[in-house]
Amino acid sequence: MNPPSRPVAYVCLALSMALVGSYVALSKPLAALFPVFLLAWLRFGIGAVAMVHWLRKAPAEAPLSTRNKRLLFFESFFGNFLFTLCMVSGVSLTSAVSAGVTMAAIPVAVAVLSWLILRERIAARTWVAVALAVVGIALYASARPSEDAQVQPHAWLGQLLLLAAVLCEAAYAVIGKQLTAAVSPRRISAIINLWGFALSAPMGIYLAWQFDFDRVSPAMWLLLLWYALAACVWTVWLWMTGLRSVPAAQAGIFTVMLPVSAAVVGVLVLGEAISGVQLLALGIALLSVVIATWPERTTQAQEG
Repeated sequence: MNPPSRPVAYVCLALSMALVGSYVALSKPLAALFPVFLLAWLRFGIGAVAMVHWLRKAPAEAPLSTRNKRLLFFESFFGNFLFTLCMVSGVSLTSAVSAGVTMAAIPVAVAVLSWLILRERIAARTWVAVALAVVGIALYASARPSEDAQVQPHAWLGQLLLLAAVLCEAAYAVIGKQLTAAVSPRRISAIINLWGFALSAPMGIYLAWQFDFDRVSPAMWLLLLWYALAACVWTVWLWMTGLRSVPAAQAGIFTVMLPVSAAVVGVLVLGEAISGVQLLALGIALLSVVIATWPERTTQAQEG
């Protein structure tokens, strides 16, 4: 399958991060009901069933090399398993506001890793877009009221874990860019999901053995199904499809769609309020995407 055009790739990347923001906002009841590892194991299990037919190699696709097999494992380990662990633990030791400010560093981390590992040339306007993305996300997170009324004694550890989550997400983008050169987005999605299922299985099975599934209502099962399909199937496939045509550093800017989508869902679905400063912050974040994707008159062959 040929790589998508730049506009189609941009849409895929934006939809991927918008879906992440929507399911993060709507999965709060699931996180309150299921232990983290059990929720992850159920999510990966549902994804495995949905994508079992994606595991088959396409006729024109080369067999997986040893290097690509290793990259697929690291893609799942950093992007699925370790990111979730660091993020959830970091938030529990600090606050959601702190997490939002720290996550603003993702576009910068992606750009730096792309330059160091992929040797991508980062265009000046991409750095401008990265700076606006950081300002927008950080301003939005800072404008939200703190959810912590008490001082967190281990906040420093929480910040380190959140920083590790940022690096994990950056590694996910950079490794994914390397994989899309040789493996189809569908197969990448299916394989890294299986690795996630395997990595979460020991704790997932242990917790499932003790969990009272009678507590789960039909509505929660439907929400879990939607969450699993969105997190394991749709978002990964969209992201990998977009990465086939867009440099990793430029793709990293689309992470601003996560807080934008989460805010929209919060206001329209959950009835949350939004301030003028938050609207300004989201506008700055969206401006970064416009700058990063605005077509140039010159060739985009070397665009970063």
